Amino acid sequence: MQKTILITGAGAGIGRAVARRFLAEGWRVALMGRREATLQETAAGQDALILMGDVGVPTDVEAAFSRIRAEWGRLDVLFNNAGIAARQAPLDEIAVKEWLAVMQTNISGTVLCARAAFGLMRHQTPQGGRIINNGSISAHVPRPGSVPYTVSKHAVTGLTKTLALDGRAFNIACGQIDVGNALSEMTQGFAAGVKQADGSVKAEPTMPAEEVASAVLHMASLPLTTNVPFMTIMARDMPFFGRA
Repeated sequence: MQKTILITGAGAGIGRAVARRFLAEGWRVALMGRREATLQETAAGQDALILMGDVGVPTDVEAAFSRIRAEWGRLDVLFNNAGIAARQAPLDEIAVKEWLAVMQTNISGTVLCARAAFGLMRHQTPQGGRIINNGSISAHVPRPGSVPYTVSKHAVTGLTKTLALDGRAFNIACGQIDVGNALSEMTQGFAAGVKQADGSVKAEPTMPAEEVASAVLHMASLPLTTNVPFMTIMARDMPFFGRA
């Protein structure tokens, strides 16, 4: 049976790289994002299920999963990838609306999609599936001036741990991939310089997003009796250990 995967935030960056890798591997792929044009660019003419919607809006998530149920009847994997970041600044300089926007996408959106996937996987036949949450290096240690993003990714880690436990009764595995400096729209400025803990601004290395796609494919291809609770993948020379 052809395996199925839903990828949120599939219109660019890591989501696009992962989607294209799974399409190339012969999976049935659903792409969720807020802009149809970018989702179509990701699909590049291949047969993908295009799901317009904002992960932070409950009705959008419900509509997306209703289509998956109607079109496919089941979901094998959710790559819970959609996420945004606020600008790098001290907390008191971050507007409340910026904080709320990050929380809506990175926490509420991640939980809403996990909730819908968990419910579908729990009740489908055969029962079970896999949820892979996109965490971050920031789920371990923060960058300076990154309170909204760092808080949100610590929350994702709590979600992953709890779902990994709760999913056992329903043949649902849950893991997390913590990515550092994959080249995307969010990190394209890193080569020009990023503020460091000592106040300096230094260029940081990046890695191709396709490397993350290979890692996600590995996690997704494991039998449900096996789980990778946490995987860290990063540009080799990024200053991750120096931030610990």
